[in-house]
Formats: sequence, structure tokens, C-alpha cells
Amino acid sequence: MLPFRSAVLAFALFAAACSSVPRAEDAAAAPGPRAMVASANPHATEAGLEVLRRGGSAVDAAVAVQAVLGLTEPQSSGLGGGAFLTYYDAKSRKVVAYNGRETAPAGATPDMFLDESGKPIGFLQAVTSGRATGAPGAVAMLALAQAEHGKLAWKDLFGSAERLADEGFVVSPRLAGMINGAIPQAKTPDATAYFTKADGTRYAAGDVLKNPAYAATVRKIAAEGPKAILEGSIAEAIVAKVAQGPLPGALSLADLKAYRPKVGPAVCRPYRIYVVCVPDGPSSGAAVLQGLGLLERTDIAERGPADPQAWFLFAQASRLMYADRDRYFGDPDFVDVPVEGLLEPAYLDARVKLIGERAGPAPPPGAPRGAGVRAPDATREPAGTSHFVVVDAAGNVVSMTTTVESIFGSGRMAGGFFLNNQMTDFSFTPTTSDGVPAANAVAPGKRPRSSMSPAIVLDRQGRFVAAVGSPGGNSILAYNLKALVGVLDWKLSMQEAIALPNLIARGDNIAAEPAKFAPGVVDALAEKGIVFRGSGGEGSGLHGVMATPEGLQGGADPRREGVAAGF
Repeated sequence: MLPFRSAVLAFALFAAACSSVPRAEDAAAAPGPRAMVASANPHATEAGLEVLRRGGSAVDAAVAVQAVLGLTEPQSSGLGGGAFLTYYDAKSRKVVAYNGRETAPAGATPDMFLDESGKPIGFLQAVTSGRATGAPGAVAMLALAQAEHGKLAWKDLFGSAERLADEGFVVSPRLAGMINGAIPQAKTPDATAYFTKADGTRYAAGDVLKNPAYAATVRKIAAEGPKAILEGSIAEAIVAKVAQGPLPGALSLADLKAYRPKVGPAVCRPYRIYVVCVPDGPSSGAAVLQGLGLLERTDIAERGPADPQAWFLFAQASRLMYADRDRYFGDPDFVDVPVEGLLEPAYLDARVKLIGERAGPAPPPGAPRGAGVRAPDATREPAGTSHFVVVDAAGNVVSMTTTVESIFGSGRMAGGFFLNNQMTDFSFTPTTSDGVPAANAVAPGKRPRSSMSPAIVLDRQGRFVAAVGSPGGNSILAYNLKALVGVLDWKLSMQEAIALPNLIARGDNIAAEPAKFAPGVVDALAEKGIVFRGSGGEGSGLHGVMATPEGLQGGADPRREGVAAGF
């Protein structure tokens, strides 16, 4: 085992070697990259680049990136999770969105997270229960996208993941922190068996971790496609694991076999001279579009990150965005989500007037056209997600946010990977006392609401401008909004926009990174009623790529271990 400091240094050097975020002096010396991957782990970025070097498409590379992330960053995403993928076709200049969100079992009920007295059970109790797991969709979604946009054979996209699982990979400092942290998912029997060495100690940064079961699973997926985990022996292992107590779940072999990903037009709206595209529900992408629509009606673009008023406008617009998202968003196959009403100019004109000169109590949700009556939301959405962007040499783009929901999902494993706890993304309280339903209440076959909102930005001629997204639970909307404002309004590089201070304003809970703001900003915001409380939960993991005259320019969140690299 490498000493801890040596391991950290080695990992940092590897990340630096993989990074090729363009700088002004680099651009002057030579044309910039034409293909690029930005992801949360250097191994995953390199796996994607290896596919691109072989002539693979952006979607081909995305398959390889996800397969490696599920191994090297298992706290965030994996083969047992779900995802949303926004895809730009350079030839047609069209944007489509793939929905690989998990589905609730046929045996799920609205009261599945209530105790005998009708009150919600403890959240951590629910997360590690069998009831937490839905039918996984990430692999099936990628298979659908790859069948439509791939260039290489599906079977040839898993070599990096198989090799790393067989030969082992160096545990990063962040993964080591999760393995040795206090979260209950890291202490389950499955996680304990996986993360404990022969001498009885837990893996630490610098140790080499092997996962032969994962290698066998990716070999099976390479040969059989998504049915490798949705049918057969691995599916049986998933169902058996979910059926174990405490609180066994209802997920069945029939639920897994019946899973189908979805694809359709992205939701796109103009923003200044650009067009921003995101997935439809149950993604919360349209809420990010609403946040942009509100900010477009302010002078935030004329300000900048050192101006307290810019951050005041950002915080107030965020509170309005979250108020509507929390009340109205759910699975559009089950509830009417008033996307059109939320994005109508007249509605945005009325809502932006609520920003005011000083922050007051949390704004209530509005009443957009088509909203109906919905109960207040009781959804929690904790940490455990990753985002990556791939641009291939032909200009096609993948912006994909992927998750097992919480850290290490439910903490239960099958086939060498963690199972999701995505069902806890539903509202634990399905109705009000008088029976008014929540938009995000549990129902059989329903997909839980998600904050994941992978974005792609075009110019008005349909040419690629940028792609960005983040993990962060409920904070994802604020993180994505911040990055988009930084790039599109403040004309920052992708790296500069990602590194901007995070500010999450949701209701009366306003969290931020105070030390990262320019001098005087925090005090000035406090004078206007914006007082920070806490950190906002999971930190950001923004990754993005943008087009510049010198070539592609990438950005990786300095708060995590990712890199952006290209050629």
C-alpha cells in the first residue's frame, strides 16, 4: 500500500496529466481539442477518450465512461442506477433526451414509506431498506442511445471497466472518505465485505481495490446488452437482495424485465441569444429553464460575480424556481406537469416582480396555467450522483447525469455493483390530510422526480455552444443555473464558471460557500436579507465543455476529483 500522502500526490498527478482545459496561451500556440470528455474520475475520462480515439461516437464513449464510473466512483452512480442523457446531433442540429430513470415496482404503494401510525419512517431507515430500490435504467438507456447513435460495436465498449475491475484501481481520497465515513450505506453487510481488506481494515486512499464480480458483470453486459442485468442470474440476485429485510421491497423479476427507457424531444427554450435544452420530466430541467427565464428579466448579465446585487438576483430567482418545482414536478406519465405554463412569458413577467429589493419569507408556489391543485412536497433528495460530458470529433454531444441516488445507493449489492435507493426520491407523504395528492407521490411503474437536469446550449442557428451539469441532490438546479449564468451572461470560461461560489436558495434555507465570494459580497447580501445557513448538502460536481474559436474548452469541478481532457 502506498503511504497516504504519496497516494494523494499520485492521484493528483494522474488527474493533472489527464487534464487539458485550454488556456489562452495554449490556444495561441495550436488549435484546441476537437473531441473531449469531462467526468468525475480520471479513469473514466481516459476510458471515454480511448473510445473516441478508436473512432467511437459521443454515445459510445458515454457507455465506457459510465461503466468505469460505476466501478471507481460507486458512491455516485452505477449499473444499478438511473440517468438522464441529453444528446446533440451535429448533423441535424437536433437535441433529444433519453430517460433512464428507475421505475417503481408493480407492488409499490403510496404509503410504502409510512409507519403503522401513518407517519413517514426515518429517512435513513428507508434508504437502506429493500423498499428503496426501483428497476434500474442507466444501462438500458445507454443501450437505446447507442443503438441509435453509436459507431462501434456495443461489445467493444467495456474493455477499460473490465480491466480495471480485474486488475484493480487505486482508491481515490474521496472514495476512501466515503468508505470510512459515517454513512449507514457504507456499513451494510455487502459494503463491509467489499470495502474490508484481508487484514480486517478498510480500504484507504492509495490501496488497490479489485472487483472480479463487477468484471464478470460488464463482460455479461458487453455480450448480452441490458438484459444481462434485467433478466437471468443477475436479475435474480437483485430481486433476492431487495427481498431481504429490514423492510423488504416488492421489486420482482417481472418489474426488471418490463423496464423500458424512453426517448423524446428535449425541452428547449431561448435564453438571450442562446437556446438551452434539457430533459423532460421527471427531470427538473424545465425548472432550470424557468430560473433562466426569470434572470433574463433582470440585469444580472450587466453585473458580475463580484457584484452583490447579481447574487441577490440569483438567490431570489432560485427561491421562485424551487417553489414551483417542489410543488408541481413529477412523472408526466402520471401527473400533469405545467411546463408550458411555468415557462410562459406572462407568467415569468409576473413572478419576477416578486424578487423585490429585499429578501422576505419563502415565496409560495405560483399558479401557472395547467397547474391544478397539488399537495406540498415532502421529497428528500440526498447525495450520490455524477455528471459527465462527451463531445466527439464529429461534434455530437452527450450531457449525462447519472445516479444511484444516495451515497452507495441502498448499500446492498448484486453482481459487484450497488443497488439504487431511488424510491426514496418519492414524497414520503403522498397526500395532505384532506386527500390532496402530491405530484411526486409513489405509484406502481412511476418514475420519481429528479433534480438531474443535464443541459446543452446552442446558438440560434443550432450550433453547439456548451454542455454542463452537476450532481448535488436538490442543489443540482442551483449549481447548473450558476454555471449557465457564468458562461452565458458573465462570459467566463467553463472552468471559471464551475469554480464560482455555490449559492443554494430554496425556501428559507439559503446555503453557500461564504469564503469563495468576493470581498464584501456576503455582508452586502446579509443587509438585503440573504443570510447563509449551512452548506446546502452535497457539494457540486459540475463538469462541462464549451466551444471556442480555438477549440473545445472543458471544465471540472475543483470540489471533486474529475478532469476534462481532449485531443
